[in-house]
Amino acid sequence: MKTTSVSDFRTNMKRYLDAVIFDSDCVVINRGNTGAVLISLEEYNSIKGTEAILASERMASSIRTGLEDIARSEVEEIDIDAL
Repeated sequence: MKTTSVSDFRTNMKRYLDAVIFDSDCVVINRGNTGAVLISLEEYNSIKGTEAILASERMASSIRTGLEDIARSEVEEIDIDAL
């Protein structure tokens, strides 16, 4: 994660955009007592997808059940090539 000021970001925008897009980095842009975070579109879409999944009680319940099964070692190994 990189941190910068608005003026430095403005001066070096291409460098920061390249770091975000090509290196999967994120940039915190400070502006007084607040700021913003620059992330790639791919990262943003991933976050929004996760948010949508977790907003579904059914999906969240399935995930919790799966995690509990793993914690209790109640898992079944599957050969992906056999699918």
